Amino acid sequence: MTRELRAVPPDAGGVLVALREALSGSGPAVLVGGPTDAPAEVPKRVALVVETSGSTAKPKRVALSSDALLASAAASASVIGGHGQWLLALPVHYIAGLNVLVRSIASETEPVILGDGSFDPLAFVEAADRMDADHRFTSLVPAQLGRLLDTETALPALRRFDRILLGGQSTPVPLRDRAERLGIRLTRTYGSSETSGGCVYDGRPIGNVEARIVDGEIQLAGAMLAEGYLDDDDRTAATFPVEDGKRWYRTGDTGEVVRGTLRVTGRLDDVIISGGIKVSLADVERIVRALPGQTDAVVARAPSDRWGEVPVVITTQEVALESVRAVVAAALGAAAAPARVVVVDAIPMLSSGKPDRVLLHRLAQ
Repeated sequence: MTRELRAVPPDAGGVLVALREALSGSGPAVLVGGPTDAPAEVPKRVALVVETSGSTAKPKRVALSSDALLASAAASASVIGGHGQWLLALPVHYIAGLNVLVRSIASETEPVILGDGSFDPLAFVEAADRMDADHRFTSLVPAQLGRLLDTETALPALRRFDRILLGGQSTPVPLRDRAERLGIRLTRTYGSSETSGGCVYDGRPIGNVEARIVDGEIQLAGAMLAEGYLDDDDRTAATFPVEDGKRWYRTGDTGEVVRGTLRVTGRLDDVIISGGIKVSLADVERIVRALPGQTDAVVARAPSDRWGEVPVVITTQEVALESVRAVVAAALGAAAAPARVVVVDAIPMLSSGKPDRVLLHRLAQ
């Protein structure tokens, strides 16, 4: 059995109405801002289709059921202190923004919506002031939180949130520590469109989510998993293997589970071979970001005639290459020492708030 799939413009108010109907079953499934080549119908269980390319891969259409989306919302509420009113500060064509709307629908509250366009800390403060519920929540990416912390007038508004979910990419430790010193209640989230958004909070799986490590890769199971990829059975089968009747999602991320806490260490495709030695760019980036003024620095790969591939630091703040090389080499070994530093006016970002790895790769070369 099938249902209609409707492409909805990425206007938060319109998406909220369409999503409410899709989740209840009274309206068609929703594809936000979808292209004209989207299919007219989808399997009946599908309520939402999220088109995503991540930062490097070709586009995928992730099909999510009402059950998965509402299971995600319920699991989140059980961890952050219940249902409440949400402030939407993220684009609605990404799962993190859509999740704010799903949680609002599940809690039967009206979200406060930040205007379209580039993120403005003062507009965020004004939107936060319009919230009138006892329990208040929002979801941000680290770059947004950093700008808010740099805006003195935003601090009282941030402190009024019962919980701020922070995801989309790894959170630099100095940024997290700074926010916590200022009395801001953060929860770091990990997940993707394939898991209906964040499903691991501060390293701990929520709801009935299970996490395991297979050959270094993080795999997840639970009620929040997507149905698969629209019109791509081969990719669905490869990404969502079934073992003993249980579906798992192969994240492509590397990690480890220590005393029940999941730690994400990088991407399977984010490891380079430099001079015959494996180097995790995520590990190099973590060390670099701990240096003064380098909170937003990123590390990309670049070809090398001598070593094969080398790490390259891309940053908005000048930093001496030799000092960076010394710190990284001391922590990770000589092969991990960056070959050069590229200074740019701004780190290229996707509209989801994640670094644009395709452009970063070009800059590194």
